[in-house]
Amino acid sequence: MVRWKRAGLAIALTAILTLVLSACGDKEKGSGETAKADAPATAQTETAAGSSDPAPSGDKVKVQIAINSTINPLTIARAKGLYEEAFSKLNAEVEWSKFPSGPPLLEALVAGRVDLSFLGDGAAIAGISNKLPFEVIGLSSEGKKTSSILVPQDSKIQTLADLKGKSIGLAKGTVANVYLIKVLPEAGLTIKDVNIINLQPDDAQAAFESGKLDAWVAWDPYVTQNITTGKARKIEVNTPVLSPGSLIASTAFAKKHPELVVEYLKVYKQAVDFQLANEEEAASIFAEQTKLPVDTIKQILGNTTPIVKPYTQTALDAMQASSDILYENKYIKNKFTFKDAVNDTFVTEALK
Repeated sequence: MVRWKRAGLAIALTAILTLVLSACGDKEKGSGETAKADAPATAQTETAAGSSDPAPSGDKVKVQIAINSTINPLTIARAKGLYEEAFSKLNAEVEWSKFPSGPPLLEALVAGRVDLSFLGDGAAIAGISNKLPFEVIGLSSEGKKTSSILVPQDSKIQTLADLKGKSIGLAKGTVANVYLIKVLPEAGLTIKDVNIINLQPDDAQAAFESGKLDAWVAWDPYVTQNITTGKARKIEVNTPVLSPGSLIASTAFAKKHPELVVEYLKVYKQAVDFQLANEEEAASIFAEQTKLPVDTIKQILGNTTPIVKPYTQTALDAMQASSDILYENKYIKNKFTFKDAVNDTFVTEALK
């Protein structure tokens, strides 16, 4: 059995052992300043003169926004130029990057290449446990229907119990990783009873199609895409799992530019509202980015509803339960209270 390494700890070790990390996405401009672990900032947006927005002056501030996966409001915002328009009024400019999942995004954040983004539950928990330099600034998803266990159509695997001893592909340190840990006990299994193969989504897709994986824990668009094309079917799971999504900001950036963090959330809300009110155009934008049929995209959009708001008690409880489970399974090294990592002052200001 392949030994399951703690992805969160690996992120921290990578940051320590490497002086300069190359961003793992399609970075389109130069690198940013190295992020430092400062005390949490608050959403103080007024200047000494009392205005709500600072007057543009001096060199433009570079705002590094990272897209985590593809089908989300940031993709809409980028396609519509929403951040470019909003930040230009605050003497700031946007630099985009894109990542397949949370762990490589966190590596780039530690290297100072990401200021603002969002994370799934696994990456957020691992990052907080390892005291990485970011804070949670809002809730981006309630986390329903985020992951599924896929097997080939002709597989003999029919139930969770049949996964014992099987090779399962997933991206370690992600929402898929946490999902599997939570649902295996339903069949009397633990993570030690399966063989985890650490693969990012595109690599997992190739391995799944070539028959190198017995199962694959994936998220959309991969789940819907593989089911609609007849390449896979889902394993039924009865355990309810919530995997809240977290909007995040680099601690150093939030302390230095709180007004830009507030603006980031305002524009994110604008993108959310556009996506919900303009399904056809949103689906077309996502289809262009993913190269998937519009009808498939519409199915995916029906599985979840993007949001932006302060963390709810339900979401806090879900994240705390996940962090406790990961600690008990020795997946994260340090136990912590998730609520302590949440700073709702920015989103509260943005939604006024």
